[in-house]
Parts: sequence; C-alpha cells; structure tokens
Amino acid sequence: MDSVSAPRRRPVRASRRYPSIGVRVEGGDQRRHLVPPPSLFEFDDNFGEAESSSSSTVSSLNPSDENQDESPFPSEYKFIAKSHSDKMLTGLNSLREIKQFCDVTLIVQGNEIPAHRCVLAAFSPYFKCSSHPGDVRTPTSPTSSHCSLLQAMFTTSLMEATKSHIPLQGLDYQVVRDLTEFAYSSEIQINKSNVQNLLSAANQLEVTEVRQACCRFMENHLDPSNSVGVHLFAEAYACPELQEKSKRYILRHFCEVVRNGEEFVSLPMEKLVELICSDDLEVDREETVMEAVQSWLKHDEEKRGENFEKVLEQVRLPLLSPYYLIDSVESMPVVQTNPKCRTLIEEAKVYHLLPERRRELQSARTKRRNNAGTIEVIVAVGGEDDKVVLRSVDCFDPTEVHSPSHGWRTLSCLPYALSKHGLVVSGKNMLFLAGGEYPDGTASSGFYRYDPVLDTWVELHSMTVPRSELGLAIVDGFVYAVGGWDGSHRLDSVERYDPTTNTWSFVTPLKMGMTSAAVVV
Repeated sequence: MDSVSAPRRRPVRASRRYPSIGVRVEGGDQRRHLVPPPSLFEFDDNFGEAESSSSSTVSSLNPSDENQDESPFPSEYKFIAKSHSDKMLTGLNSLREIKQFCDVTLIVQGNEIPAHRCVLAAFSPYFKCSSHPGDVRTPTSPTSSHCSLLQAMFTTSLMEATKSHIPLQGLDYQVVRDLTEFAYSSEIQINKSNVQNLLSAANQLEVTEVRQACCRFMENHLDPSNSVGVHLFAEAYACPELQEKSKRYILRHFCEVVRNGEEFVSLPMEKLVELICSDDLEVDREETVMEAVQSWLKHDEEKRGENFEKVLEQVRLPLLSPYYLIDSVESMPVVQTNPKCRTLIEEAKVYHLLPERRRELQSARTKRRNNAGTIEVIVAVGGEDDKVVLRSVDCFDPTEVHSPSHGWRTLSCLPYALSKHGLVVSGKNMLFLAGGEYPDGTASSGFYRYDPVLDTWVELHSMTVPRSELGLAIVDGFVYAVGGWDGSHRLDSVERYDPTTNTWSFVTPLKMGMTSAAVVV
C-alpha cells in the first residue's frame, strides 16, 4: 500500500506552561503520535520537579518542519514535590491542634501538650535514641553526653514507650510548648526573656537547631552587664563557641564589665584567675586589674582571703607603679597576713629597685599584656615647615624602622592647616586636638578626636574661647585646656571637656595669663 500523506495541519498553539506540541503521521493507518516536549514535564517551583531517568533528550517539532524525526519520550521519570514536606507539617499541626490522632500527651508543670508519638521521635533524639532496655532514665545534666544518658522514651521497654501521658520534669511549660510547635512548624520566637530557658530545654531535648539559634542570639546580644553570666551559662551547657566568644568579649571590655553589676564580683575564684592571667586582657594599665581584684575580694573577704595568693600571683605586680604597689597593695590586710602574698610583693619591689637587673628578673608577671595588638607609636600632627602651616599627620612605628619607609607612614590629614595647638592621648587609644593657630594668625576654638581604627578626625564641640599655644591634659577622663593666646592676650582661663555630654565648662582659672604652658598629670 502506498503511503498516504496526511493533510497539512495547523500546529497546536503552545500555552504559557507547555511551549509546543509536535504532530507526526506514520504509515497507511494514519496513526497520529503526539510527541510531548520535555518542557511538558517541567513544573514551577510551587508544584514540583520532574527528573528523567533517560539520558536521551526529547525535543519538540518545529512547526515549520513537521516531518522531522523525534526521539521517543523517556519511559519513566522521577517527580519531586518541593512543597510536600511543608504541607505535611502543616497538616500534622492542624491535626495536633484539634487533638486528632494524637497518641501521646506531654505533662509539663501540670499542663498538657498533645502530640504525635512518631513526630516527637523523628524530631528529637531525646525521644528516639540508641539505648539499652532496662536503663533508668534520669534528668540530663547540662554537660552530660546525649545518647549515653538520655534514654529513648518510645523505642525501648521503658514505661514511656507505651504510656499515653509522659511527665517531663525540670522544664518550663511555655518553652516545651514552643519547642513542640517548632517540631510541627519549623518556627520559634527567641527573645531575651526566654533564650536561657529555651537553650536549656533545647540542650536537654537535643533540639540542635534551636540550641544553635539560641547561642547565636546570645552572641549577638553580649554587653558588659551580661557577658559574665552568658560565659558561665555557656560553660555549664557545653556551648563551646558561645563560651569562647563571651570570654573574648570579657577580655576586650574588661573595664566596662568590672563596672557593671554583680556578675563580676560573683565570679568563682577559678574563673577570675582564668580571666586575669590572660595576655589578651585589654587594660590601659595593670592598676586596673589590681583594682578589679580588690573589688572582687571585698565582696566576700572572709572566705576569699584564704587563698588570695592564687589570685594575686596572676596580677603582674612588677608592672604596677611603685607608689601604688606600696600604698594600695602591700598595705592590704590580706597581703600582710599571707606569707605567699608578701613574697609576691617583694618580688615586685626588687624589680623596681634594680632596673639594671630586670633582664634577669623576667617572668610571666613581668610580661606586658597584648592590649589587642596595639604598639606605641609617635604621631606628628600639623605644625609649621619654613613658615608654611601644615595639615599633614605622620606616624612613626619603631617596630618598622628597617622597612623601606623607615617606620614612617601618613595618616589622615587635619581638616585645616594648623599650628600651635594642644595635643593629648587618652587612655582609650584616642588622640585629642584642641585650639591652635590658622595660617592667617587667628586662634582656633576647634576640638577634634582622632580614631586610629577608622583613621579619621571627628569634630567635637568647640571650646568656649579660641586659643592657641595652650596646654592640654586628661585627668580622670576629662580634657583640660589651660591658658593660651587668643590673638591679642595671654589667657588665664581653664576649660574642661566632658566626653559623656560633649560639652565644655570653665573651672578655676590660673593666677596669671600664660602661653605654652607645660601641663602634666
């Protein structure tokens, strides 16, 4: 039989989801074979995916080339519904809310929480864990290993495996309820009021995701008032990353931590020793460490004085001022009555009395702390060069003296060319500049702070009186501008800057007008 040509057909129009469908006619029986393109089995993200089990490619016919041969459609494919798990959880949660098919009830603080046994077992290793029948289940301690102590409730011969009501001791009802809802919804609210209870419960029930989320939350909310408590909490509940980050925070903000609240003075002696022995403890001077130790001792002097030498030996006594060592440390009653403490004081005295032998007297107590890797440098700010007033700022690093620049490098310039200004360094690694003289000879009332981290000069509140050739000093956190020249007269006025309010105020003046005063603390 001769082959019969099929009448010319209009190609089926492609919908937005199905791009094209080709038509082929074979043989005298005029059987029509629809050849679906692969895009027919490509679904949007909300519906799912199709994955072919064949390596061959199925392509659609070009409407203008209807006689083109087509590869056969693969015999099978894998369908994956991306939203299936979410829909399952939503459905299970809906069933739980109406208590349908619930086969277990958790009893927490006298309250009932209905659930499905299989969901809890799949959600938490606390309910499903490798354990031996007959083991006695006891509440887990914060630092105990999980599966060795947490017994399987539903998969062993324990009573809980068949009971419909399971009491959970030592846990907060609201927290367990939140964790149960998390099992069904994958969502949970974490805030400052519930994070500790939530982490404790997640640790006990082995809900790793929530435990990690709580740790991240606490890391991001560390401050001087809570860092000690967070550190001790992380140590108790075996959260090593949070423990290490909170410790670094305490070391970096030690002064603020000491000033804030009862947490520091309530530290156990072993933890205090661990902190103050660190080279990474950031303090401006060793006296700060000694003052912190004294405040800790006073909190319970009778009990803590018994082994005070274990704390005192971590203070770097040779680095204290000799006057402070004699007046404030050696005179302490606990030091005078403790022979080991007196030995430490004598060691520090020898270090001060025999400076030529300090190389021989080196020890862990004579080593300076790292102070966040800071080094002492010399900074040259503004001034004059052959009658040209400068804006430039240069820094000399003695540790880089053998570099191509011989240790000198340029810092951010001053906002204006300036000379005859006052300059002082704060204990917090900030540089303050006050007053000075502009190129036209007029006096400046400007006041600036240099931030070495950002390499920027920040303008602060101006002084009340413009003055050049002034003296500048910092005492107890206040900046004092002393005397100077206002362009026509020597000044006897003295101004004090308060960094907490960013304001200047007058204090007792000098007995006479004075310029270029040498001011020292």
